[in-house]
Amino acid sequence: MSFSSQVKHELVKIEYDNRCCKKSLLYGMALFSKSFSFKRITFQTENESIVLLFKKLLKELCNIDCRVLVSPSGKSFTIDIKNKMTTSKIMSFFAHSEHETSLKINLSNFSCPNCQNAFLAGAFLSCGTVSSPKKDYHLEFSVAFLNLTKSLATLLSESDLSPKLATRKGYNIIYFKDSESIEDCLYIMGASASMFDMMNVKIEKEIRNIANRKANCETANIEKTVNAASPQIAAIEKIKRKKGLDSLSDSLREMAQIRLENPDLSLSELAEMFNPPLSRSGANHRLKRLIQIADEL
Repeated sequence: MSFSSQVKHELVKIEYDNRCCKKSLLYGMALFSKSFSFKRITFQTENESIVLLFKKLLKELCNIDCRVLVSPSGKSFTIDIKNKMTTSKIMSFFAHSEHETSLKINLSNFSCPNCQNAFLAGAFLSCGTVSSPKKDYHLEFSVAFLNLTKSLATLLSESDLSPKLATRKGYNIIYFKDSESIEDCLYIMGASASMFDMMNVKIEKEIRNIANRKANCETANIEKTVNAASPQIAAIEKIKRKKGLDSLSDSLREMAQIRLENPDLSLSELAEMFNPPLSRSGANHRLKRLIQIADEL
């Protein structure tokens, strides 16, 4: 099951106690369906549980029985209402008039503080989708009509969300790209379990990124140490081959031997090997002196 299907499955399972919230849920599903007008109301989905919820709410709230049409492939489910008397009954139930010039959200359908949340859940069931947080952060509503798009964007803004707008293949897209807004939207719609799943995925990704940055930092430090040690060891080997380490002073000979035995240590770690320990600058001075002696040979 995709993450989007998981969210919709969770929304379908919500039990609303208030009739007004059930009406708002059905309104969101119908208003953002394939067709919503006095001529024709068509609800289409690839999820059987969603179309059965639409059928159930129509029967419970409007006393309308309708037939679910299944595509030959069995992957698409449609309720297509073309009877003028039935469509008029549904449109009037949601306080829409035949004289309306454009389709917008009729706020008179919301009777309690939770109605808008139920409406958004219905809209998402009808025209929404969300990407898996393991891959990307993206939640969107795909809407056919511009004024209806603006109306939904305003409603989302009133819920303290900040949607963005775009167009794609003739449709208006209302979308969120940041994880916090998507989490808030899921919570408002009632998909709290999916919201927590998304938060857990985000935490895992953050921990993995921190671990990767730490590993990359350690690798870079090792490379830096190796790059610094290479000319030092080459110089010491040159002195050893041409003059012998016994030709060096006690302090330089000790430094040469410790560096040869510990090629992977940083300058600070190398300084700690002495008894008593040297300062970092003291160790660096001795190594520079060994390179200088080798250069003079």
